[in-house]
Amino acid sequence: MLNQSERKNKRRFIALAIVAFLVFLDQITKEIAVSQLLGKDGVDIIPNFLQLLYVENTGTAFSLLRGQMIFFYIVTVIASVAIIVCMEKLPNNKKFNISYYLLSVLLAGAIGNFIDRVLHQYVVDFIYFSLINFPVFNVADIYVTVSVVIIMLLFIFYYSDEELTEVFGKKD
Repeated sequence: MLNQSERKNKRRFIALAIVAFLVFLDQITKEIAVSQLLGKDGVDIIPNFLQLLYVENTGTAFSLLRGQMIFFYIVTVIASVAIIVCMEKLPNNKKFNISYYLLSVLLAGAIGNFIDRVLHQYVVDFIYFSLINFPVFNVADIYVTVSVVIIMLLFIFYYSDEELTEVFGKKD
């Protein structure tokens, strides 16, 4: 049977493995997108619905704040530190494990896009829902969006106010 410290270290190791694997997966998909899509028109996966389309995004979601790389560097580092602090504040028990690992997924998304910004000064986006003309996005964006939505749902519907107050402090 593992003691508290060993359980905490095991959870950290699993989180680190999740982050490493997901960042690797994100970077591989972006490399494939560059090698297969750069300089080409989009590739229909499901006609009139889902397309692969190479885009160099110098902004954030919906191409907002284009070219503000220093801003993105600072915000990503601050957000990553905040995510890690939140992870460390979460109790090491089964009820909070899902949020802990979802924060790992969120961190992987932030790191995946940060790598692009540092290496290329843009983020490689390539997934496009043409049916609704949704902005082109990438795998790291999926990590961020899905993890944030699920964490919000957990905080609204799964955790009690008392549990959240105990973890994050008193509400004003």
